Amino acid sequence: MSGTLINLIIQIIAGVVGGHVAGAMLKNYTFRVIGNTIAGAVGGVVGGQLLQELVPALASATSNVAIGALIGQVIGGGVGGVILTVLAGVTKWIVVPPKST
Repeated sequence: MSGTLINLIIQIIAGVVGGHVAGAMLKNYTFRVIGNTIAGAVGGVVGGQLLQELVPALASATSNVAIGALIGQVIGGGVGGVILTVLAGVTKWIVVPPKST
């Protein structure tokens, strides 16, 4: 497998985990399981790629996996997943506010 594909897989998995953590912590802003999964995966890829552009050393997670690059991909993907999930949840909450009981 190429290094780029490995990076994407790591970013997607970390983003999904980050999206679910954000959804579990912020119950009012959650999109439930499927929404958190999708937002987390997209945010993970975007965050991971952005961090990879800012710190080019993170792009070297190839077949001889460097632990620093692997950790960077996980952090970038996880943080990106959290951020996008929270932003999407806040946007949903603004557009469709929860019903007051």
